[in-house]
Amino acid sequence: MKDVLEIEEKTIDKAIQSACNKFNLPREKLNIEILSEGSSGLLGILGARKARIRAKILSFDIGMDNSPREESKERMQADEDTSLEAKAFIEGLLSQIGLDFPVEAEENGDYIILNIQGDGGGLLIGRGGQTLDAIQYLTNKVLNKNGNGGKRIILDTENYRKKREGNLTALAEKLGEKAKRIRRPVTVNPMNAHDRRIIHMALQNDSDLTTRSRGEGSFRKIIIVPNKGDKTKP
Repeated sequence: MKDVLEIEEKTIDKAIQSACNKFNLPREKLNIEILSEGSSGLLGILGARKARIRAKILSFDIGMDNSPREESKERMQADEDTSLEAKAFIEGLLSQIGLDFPVEAEENGDYIILNIQGDGGGLLIGRGGQTLDAIQYLTNKVLNKNGNGGKRIILDTENYRKKREGNLTALAEKLGEKAKRIRRPVTVNPMNAHDRRIIHMALQNDSDLTTRSRGEGSFRKIIIVPNKGDKTKP
């Protein structure tokens, strides 16, 4: 199956559902880019255009092993090697900038989590987690270049990721209620794939809302759309 699909349907919602069916994945595991909103045309016939989307699996889900019971000893060894190499890389990087912070590594399902100890001042977090995300991106690029393992590295310090998830979940719920109250789409500021996934998952069970991704790269953002059947009073 292709990693990226372009799909046309009468409406955006039908196109998204078609993508979910083709990938056999729920909505929150897909990046949806709206290429065309579509149009019903004159009298629903003349000049009608179908809605068109581009769908792909969220980067955090690519390469996931959906059958952990079948994981071989070789794969387990590869994950351990990746964990050790990632830990050594981060500690070496920190040493180069004069920071003697130990790094703890643990495997958590589909990811390897590296937790930097001792960053009490948030030096490695940066504004909105940008510094932490940059180091995490660099670590994944280096390890992927060396062809080590298949699990993605998640970098954390001072429990920042968990706190960030809680804040984003609260933000998603607040903006979701706003979208239902004003009966218009609400746009979330651009964010990375991991943060967008948290927003999608926070609202996935709200039948009155649909979440969509739009834009490219660092400018990609989420749009929270109230469903037409929503009867919430303003």
